[in-house]
Amino acid sequence: MKKITLLTSTAAMLAVLSVPALAQTERATGATAVGVTQIDDRITDIEDAVRDDFDRSADSDRFGPADRRTGLFGTMSLSYTGRTGNTENQDLAIAGRVNYNQGQFAQSVGVSIEYGENDDGDRDTEETQAIYDAQYYFNDQLYGFALGSLKVDGLVDGTNRPDDLRRDGFLGFGPGYRIINTQDTAWRVQAGVGIRYQQTGAAFAGDEGSVTETGYIASSRLYHRFNDMVFLTNDTDYLGSSDANDRITNELGVNFRVSDQLATRVSYRTEYVENRDTRTDNRLGVAVVYGF
Repeated sequence: MKKITLLTSTAAMLAVLSVPALAQTERATGATAVGVTQIDDRITDIEDAVRDDFDRSADSDRFGPADRRTGLFGTMSLSYTGRTGNTENQDLAIAGRVNYNQGQFAQSVGVSIEYGENDDGDRDTEETQAIYDAQYYFNDQLYGFALGSLKVDGLVDGTNRPDDLRRDGFLGFGPGYRIINTQDTAWRVQAGVGIRYQQTGAAFAGDEGSVTETGYIASSRLYHRFNDMVFLTNDTDYLGSSDANDRITNELGVNFRVSDQLATRVSYRTEYVENRDTRTDNRLGVAVVYGF
């Protein structure tokens, strides 16, 4: 427990620091009429994105199940917007996540459904996504994992975006191991094998075959704390198979607690996808939280 407290101290300070800066201010009467509400919502969206960037860097799975909430719990949400007048459209979004943690075993299932219609009454969004994540810890260092995802885009078919993926799924299993787990450094790796399934719009129409093949996944998560003010993370993921495109991502991030009021995260993300015109995309990100 001492190791957990020490390793999470910097991330915890960043989270505490973000609270006053991300607090939503009260809206005045008449705010919607003059546009204050819309701008305030956009400010909140930006603040939430910054907070999410810091939260991801903390990596809640770094120490295994020690401090996890036990039992069955989850969340469900629904959002619907229907518009009439100058625009005639509607959007529906449903999302939910269920977690079950007991002893050495932890698992979660998540689903999101999005549907939308444009001004002509035609569908412009029809997407369903599902995820599954599970870990079983044999001891403090060795664990087994299961990881799955499925994405379905109902608008992709033989005539509409035939080269895009209508269905994209993966389900894999394998071992994971914590190579280093000290007060200042944590490094774990995992690798597994599974089934990878992809279906293009043309395959859905019967013009070509879908792809079902053996897939391979490997990941690395590295954390190093230089001092109470600075820590570094490096996350690497690989997904590959013989026919579908290999995908590799790497994100290097450095987090600074500059002062009691100011925290900064600088990240550099690289994504490589096989067989596309420009195979590598790079993104530099800077997130700053200032509370006063």
